Amino acid sequence: MKVKTILVSQPEPKMENSPYARLIDKEKVKVDFRPFIHVEGVDAKEVRQQKIDLKNYTAIILTSRNAVNHYFRLAEEMRFKVPDTMKYFCQSEAVAYYLQKYVVYRKRKIYVGKMNFIDMVPMFKKYKGETFLLPSSDSLKPVVPETLDKLGVNWTRGIFYRTVISDLSDLRDVYYDILVFFSPSGIESLLKNFPDFEQNDTRIAVFGNSTVTAATDAGLRIDIKAPTPDTPSMTMALRKYITEANKK
Repeated sequence: MKVKTILVSQPEPKMENSPYARLIDKEKVKVDFRPFIHVEGVDAKEVRQQKIDLKNYTAIILTSRNAVNHYFRLAEEMRFKVPDTMKYFCQSEAVAYYLQKYVVYRKRKIYVGKMNFIDMVPMFKKYKGETFLLPSSDSLKPVVPETLDKLGVNWTRGIFYRTVISDLSDLRDVYYDILVFFSPSGIESLLKNFPDFEQNDTRIAVFGNSTVTAATDAGLRIDIKAPTPDTPSMTMALRKYITEANKK
């Protein structure tokens, strides 16, 4: 069956010439964006109930932009002036670059991983004497605590924000040829919003092994997967599928 409409379960990219814009232009398809999940911050009272005092930490582990935003939001809410001596351990260059929104980059001690959390191990080993705070959501990939505990570093997890399922009730009678998911939470949101969802001819596209597992466990048929050696990005996987489907 031909593909004419796609729903991506994420916010619309802010950049003008995004890969999705090129996909729309080249394949002549309609692409809508709608976050299936969103993030809500916890308040200072709840952080204190977790027995977290921001002044007790000499280093912050930042795995995402959300972690950056909510750490500094809570620091302000708790009237904690982040010291210039604070060390920042960022999982990727994108997170480190985003940190500039809050600190003068060149004047801070910032250590950057390549992409995956496991890539940060050499840095943690080098600075094992620090007292680390990990701002996170209510869901955390098992590799994070497993890695830190194995290294024997002094670390504390703080739940600073939560992943919440968005209300999608206005989409109940709207049909798309392809639904695109990037996380198990997106799959969970689909099933919570539409418990009677029947896939029928709807194609499901998923990114990442954990999303594949969630979709499979939910009994969904997966038609498009990324990343693969041939299609390292979701837009490449979509383009390959659409090119084939729309030829018929």
